[in-house]
Amino acid sequence: MIWDNISIKEAELVREDIGIDTPVNLIVWNDEINTFDWVIQSLVEICGHSHDQAEQCAWIIHFKGKYAVKKGPYKKVNLMREALVDRGIGATVEEVV
Repeated sequence: MIWDNISIKEAELVREDIGIDTPVNLIVWNDEINTFDWVIQSLVEICGHSHDQAEQCAWIIHFKGKYAVKKGPYKKVNLMREALVDRGIGATVEEVV
């Protein structure tokens, strides 16, 4: 499975050079496998989004190919990334610049 040239293996890499309190973005990638309903449900359950907020994120992901759905400290955001990846949703962490 590939999300805009990002393989699952690359998406699951954990950067050791980022401190646990470093602010990062949780990026969710578009794919042709997961349904809107599954992505919305996952964003609600894992990221604490409202249904409307999760739906808006899903549409942006669909049209733009990826979207930063959450911002916060690496330790917390990476746990969310892991949970999304466990559900088969492509997600990465990017340091806020």
